[in-house]
Amino acid sequence: MGNVEFNAGFWGDHYDWSGRGEEWSEMWGGARAQWLGSIYPRISLFLPAKSVLEIAPGYGRWTRFLLSACDGYQGVDLSQECVDACRERFSREKKAVFYKNDGKSLSFAETGCVDFLFSFDSLVHATADVMAAYVPEILRTLSRTGVAFIHHSNWLEVGDRLENVGGRGTDVSADLVSRMILDAGGRVLIQEKINWGHAECNDCLTLFGWVGPAEPKLIENHDFMLEGNNIRKNQSHYSRLAIESSRT
Repeated sequence: MGNVEFNAGFWGDHYDWSGRGEEWSEMWGGARAQWLGSIYPRISLFLPAKSVLEIAPGYGRWTRFLLSACDGYQGVDLSQECVDACRERFSREKKAVFYKNDGKSLSFAETGCVDFLFSFDSLVHATADVMAAYVPEILRTLSRTGVAFIHHSNWLEVGDRLENVGGRGTDVSADLVSRMILDAGGRVLIQEKINWGHAECNDCLTLFGWVGPAEPKLIENHDFMLEGNNIRKNQSHYSRLAIESSRT
């Protein structure tokens, strides 16, 4: 079974979405704490943005934060269940539109219409053929000054020493994605290799677009999980208080 078919079946038919994806943010003390303490500091320069596109939002764990930082939002997922869940959850958001795709293309999006493209904790499961299809599509949708921030696998670089319990794309690496971007005419701004459940940097955060430096900034961050642990211990209490206050 191909990677797209497997992911469509797993996330659409077999995964228990009762936690709406919040379970993956437990290390940070919740999705809000993870967004404010870990993700947003990395992308704050590019938000707010006029047009945002999110690949694989799942049940909208990050969508709620992106919606508050854009004029128009498009979300795309290969799982119809996730698309339906997001349409229901954000039904009052007139700026938000959700699409189901084939897991490889962004045919619904106009060329050059996106100012910020985001995908976190989803494309890590994509194999090289999926990434090779997505990268040119991502660049096509970006405006000339737009940027994409994607979280993907780096398993090809370090995986022979690890157990792949998280279902990472085993034939994807930071260097491979970088070459895909350059071959499609884009520029890599930053690549941050991060550890996720391992001592090795088995994942990567890649920031890219049409315009960028001749040489990207390369970071090897073995403390990403430590970052999450510190956010949970020190910052997540404030996020929880904000959530509890909004319910009163």
